[in-house]
Order: sequence, then structure tokens, then C-alpha cells
Amino acid sequence: MKKYIAVLFLLTGLLNVNGQDQDPKAKAILDEVSKTTKAYKTISADVVFSVFDKDKKPTEKPQTWKIQVKGQKFKLEIPGTVIVCDGKTLWNYNKDAKEVTIKNFDPNSEEQNPSTIFTMYETGYKYKYVKDENVGAIACSQIDLVPAVKPEKKKFHTVKLYINKAKKQIVQLKMMMKDQGMQVYDVKSLKPNVEMADAMFVFDTKGFKADQINDER
Repeated sequence: MKKYIAVLFLLTGLLNVNGQDQDPKAKAILDEVSKTTKAYKTISADVVFSVFDKDKKPTEKPQTWKIQVKGQKFKLEIPGTVIVCDGKTLWNYNKDAKEVTIKNFDPNSEEQNPSTIFTMYETGYKYKYVKDENVGAIACSQIDLVPAVKPEKKKFHTVKLYINKAKKQIVQLKMMMKDQGMQVYDVKSLKPNVEMADAMFVFDTKGFKADQINDER
């Protein structure tokens, strides 16, 4: 679950960056991404996730993920799993097992709270503007992120962000893995300010049997 939440909220562009000992051009771009995204009341995004081996060959069928965000509330739909949070409670529904795990939402948890994913760049990563490059027909700026704190514990060595120069949105993310493989996240659509009822961020456990609910609260 940590991978899904960390990467998808990063893709929506909620970055909070610190300029100390960092590339000023990269900081200026990331500041614009942060400013743009924080102005959105809600975000609805469709993301395609792909995995490649060291020879750039796909290792599995690409997956389409859907993410909807409203403040600290969010809903993430991926094949076989639905993760829902109303800002207080976190539900993780495994469709195949027909089981739901319930936890208290911890806003200070990197695993649970998207906002901590973005503030981690303040101290944990170095970032650098690399070049302008098109992603499909979209003119983008490439910024590389490199872990600066305990990099030996990361499974990747670099994160490549491709940011739409006109809209100030992240359109693609590439995680360069230490095993020479690569994980790619393509944002196929990102719609801001879509009307979202609060009820969609609450998972209804009615109809589930007691042994299908794992309540860890």
C-alpha cells in the first residue's frame, strides 16, 4: 500500500520543497507545481503503471489506477484493491479475498498520509533540473530526485520527474531501480476541481461478515 499512496500522491504534484543546497532552477519549477496543485480543491487522475526489467522489457501487463483526492480524503482504485480514507479512518479492500482492513488514519505516517510524502523532499532528497524533453506531444521539464538520507535503504537510486511546462503538472514519473529495472507512472489524465461528495471517501462494510473485516483500530 505504501508504494501506491506514495507514488500516486507524488504524481498529483503536491510537492513541498526546500531550497537549501539545491538546484535553484529545479526549485523554481517544483515551487510552481506546488503552488498550482495546492490551488486545486480536488484532483481526479488516471495513471498507468508499468514495470520494466534491465533490458527495458515489460515484466507484467500495465495497470490502470484511478486516484481521487479532496484535502486529506482520498480514494485509490487499482486492480484487485480499493483504498479509501475520510481523513480519520483508512480502509483497504482486497477484492480477491473479499476482505477489508480498517486502520486509524495517521496524518504523520509516511505510509498513510500523502502530505508527508511530499514534505520528505525537504530533507531527504536532492533535486536537479536536467533538460527539457517531450513526453509524447507534451513539452516537459525533467527533474531528477536522488535520495540524500539513507540511500542504501531505497530500492531505487533516482526518480525522474517530467513536468508539463505549461500546466505545471507532473505527467510522468520514472523510478530507476537498483536492480537496473524501471517503474513508470504515466498520468493519462488529471482533472482538477471535480465535484466530490464526502460520502465517496467512506467505505461501506455493510454486507461483510465478521471474518471478512480486520479492524486494527
